[in-house]
Amino acid sequence: MAHYQLLHDWAVSPAEAIALQQQLRSQIRIEPLAEPPKTIAGCDISFNKFEETVYAGIVVLRLDTLETIEETGVISTAPFPYIPGLLSFREIPSLLQAWARLKTEPDVVMFDGHGTAHPRRIGIASHAGLFLNRPTFGCGKSVLVGKYNDPAPERGSWSPMTHYGDVIGAALRTKNKVNPVYVSPGHLIDLETAISLTLNCDGGYRIPEPTRRAHNLVNALRKGERPDLSV
Repeated sequence: MAHYQLLHDWAVSPAEAIALQQQLRSQIRIEPLAEPPKTIAGCDISFNKFEETVYAGIVVLRLDTLETIEETGVISTAPFPYIPGLLSFREIPSLLQAWARLKTEPDVVMFDGHGTAHPRRIGIASHAGLFLNRPTFGCGKSVLVGKYNDPAPERGSWSPMTHYGDVIGAALRTKNKVNPVYVSPGHLIDLETAISLTLNCDGGYRIPEPTRRAHNLVNALRKGERPDLSV
């Protein structure tokens, strides 16, 4: 069973959630990895519109072959309303349930979302990284905050994303002439390593394999095509 630490309760108001973000952000460490990772997990969430049911999934891959080692998913209820900038309070509890069911504890974790590329520098990848005490980073499909110059059209090109003078992430081209993805460190990792890992997880799609497979898993859960993997 994969372990995590419980840093705070999830039954909070929006104002309390913002105060928690301000408090926790000082604990986030952006630094190179201590050792090369061998496994990587992708995490994603799916909702039906106007419903509070959460479909959360985690897929663990070997980094050298991109073979799926393990996957787990849970169906639960969101404990927090949909508020931009506070989505981690809505999504992390279900992902922690899925994490606790993993037999493999992955070396690094990729989230469909953001880490430091967040108004208060604590997106889901950073917030969850503090719970997991594992290197985490975000690979988002769209921008939450930050400005950037369009990277060159070739795969592997990237340009820094900035917000109030801080470099908070990178717009990264994962395929030639395809819209970039938005990579940012979460916790216990740096931007350069997050970019490198994203490019290493290439399955021929714009979205890297860990979060692409997690996305497919949670959509299958939501459509009833896969059983609740938590039972």
